[in-house]
Amino acid sequence: MNVLELAQMNDLEICMDIIKDGKNFQNEQGFTQWTDDYPNIDTIRGDIQNTKGYVIKIDDKIAGYMCIDFSGEPAYAKIHGTWRAKKPYAVIHRMAFQKEFRGIGLTDITFKLIEKLCIQNDIWYIRVDTDFSNKRMQHILKKNGFANCGKVIFQGSEKLAFDKLLYPRL
Repeated sequence: MNVLELAQMNDLEICMDIIKDGKNFQNEQGFTQWTDDYPNIDTIRGDIQNTKGYVIKIDDKIAGYMCIDFSGEPAYAKIHGTWRAKKPYAVIHRMAFQKEFRGIGLTDITFKLIEKLCIQNDIWYIRVDTDFSNKRMQHILKKNGFANCGKVIFQGSEKLAFDKLLYPRL
């Protein structure tokens, strides 16, 4: 059974291990989106303390970590391009999975669970960004119905900005 739930402070170490796996995976793919400084343990601790850190579990085993922020992202106020809606939105940051769970379609499952969580919170719109070099995530986003809306500056560098409308009335 696949479950998306809030990360707990006692999950911090495994969440950091997952982030480290993500950094290594990026390096294996030939690019660096995440650095030694970001995301770091303070970032993940802050996510968890502010109830923005989530884990996905498969049969009660933590398989992935991400930040889902229902308060938006200040960096998204300025976009070179156009967001498709001006409604309240959730933003997804720092999505990573343990290497043993890669290649089983977990990202698609996770996005479906995130969408369900958003709708349960009466949020019908999602925004996300990724590096230009992260072709894998760009493909996953497009495959999951996200549209490229332009570019934003996040963490000091230009990123590709994507969004997804969850309900046709937006």
